Amino acid sequence: MKLKSVEGKAVELDDAVFASEYNETLVHQAVVAYMSAGRAGTKAQKTRSDVSGGGAKPWRQKGTGRARAGTSRGPIWRSGGVTFAARPRDYSKKLNKKMYRAAMRSIFSELVRSESLIIIDDFAISDPKTKSMVNALADWKVSSDSLLVGVEKEDNVSLSSRNIPNCEYVELAQLNPVSLVSHDSVVMTSSAVSKVQEWLS
Repeated sequence: MKLKSVEGKAVELDDAVFASEYNETLVHQAVVAYMSAGRAGTKAQKTRSDVSGGGAKPWRQKGTGRARAGTSRGPIWRSGGVTFAARPRDYSKKLNKKMYRAAMRSIFSELVRSESLIIIDDFAISDPKTKSMVNALADWKVSSDSLLVGVEKEDNVSLSSRNIPNCEYVELAQLNPVSLVSHDSVVMTSSAVSKVQEWLS
């Protein structure tokens, strides 16, 4: 299939990458796996065995009129341990490379079908100014809620887009399913599209 770039040039797209069926379940798996991998999982609390102190019996077993107690570090005591204490854990989920690539193909295909994938020759942002990016977005006929994708890091594009709400720039190596599904439009350079085809075909 062919898709016209903003400059009017015809860009050849591989049907296997940009015309596959949309698999909502697989895309959901990829998004959840990516977001889960970003969780630190470092939350921790102390149980009654972790809290210092409490070695001595607070008072004698009988004769005081109070309930018997063997430690002052139980969950019902002030400064005691937590009943169901949180422990550090790994939130990452396994997702095979084959499944991940299939999910990315599904996302790109849906972007093409919804006319949300915009291809340009080059970003052509000479100055790191927000105004330059605002004008460029207007020329590309996309909203500020756009994902900009280039092959390598471009400082001018990154700096000029970071003050625009919901506008995000990523280089191809950092491209992920969450960013792709979180924006109204995805603006990619033709060289980035070629790299994506090499990767997913």
